[in-house]
Amino acid sequence: MWTLYDYRDSGNGYKARLALHQLQIPYRLVEVDIMRGESRTEAFLAKNPNGRIPLLELDDGSCLPESNAILHFVARGSWLVPEEARAHAQVLSWLFFEQYSHEPYLATSRFILRHLPPDHPRRAELPARLEKAREALRVMEQQLARAPYLVGDRYSIADIALYAYTHRASEASLDLSPFPALCAWLARVEAEPRWLAMLDEQGRIES
Repeated sequence: MWTLYDYRDSGNGYKARLALHQLQIPYRLVEVDIMRGESRTEAFLAKNPNGRIPLLELDDGSCLPESNAILHFVARGSWLVPEEARAHAQVLSWLFFEQYSHEPYLATSRFILRHLPPDHPRRAELPARLEKAREALRVMEQQLARAPYLVGDRYSIADIALYAYTHRASEASLDLSPFPALCAWLARVEAEPRWLAMLDEQGRIES
C-alpha cells in the first residue's frame, strides 16, 4: 500500500488526497506537521531531500515528491487524465500554470495570513502577491467562461490542481465574487462523485 506524507492544511497535499479518494485507491496517511519542523527531520529528509510535503512513498520504498507529479502519477490511465494527446497536454499546461502562476501567489498569501503573526515581515509581500493571484484568477475566469472545466467539458486533474487552493481564496483575503464562472466551477467540482473536503466547515484541519 502506498503511503502519503501530508499536512492537511496544505492544498498541495489535498490534491493527492482528493485524487486518491475519487479514484478509490487505498493508501496510508502519515501526518507531517510542517509548522513544527517535522519535514526537516533527518528521517524525512532521507525520503525527500527538499524537505517538503506531500510525498508519496510507493510499495518498493521509492518516494515521489511534488504535488502535481504525484497527482499525475496516481491518476495515470484513469478517467481523470484524458488519453487524447492534445487534451493531455492541456491538462499538463494547467498543472504548470498552477505551480508557476497561481500557487506561489494565492497559496503563499494564504500561508502568510493563516500561519504567520500580524507583525511578521513577510506581510510586506502581500500586496504584490495578491495582485499576481488575481491575475491568475482572471486567466481561469476567461477559460471557465468558455467551458465547464479547465480542459473542455470533462473534469480532470487540472481541475483538482487549481481547485485545491482556489477554494480557500478567502483565507488569502481574496474575494471571488468578481469571478462568476470560476465560482460556478467550484460548485461543479464539489458536486463531483466522491468529492472530499480539505477542511471542516469552520476551516479547521479534519481529524
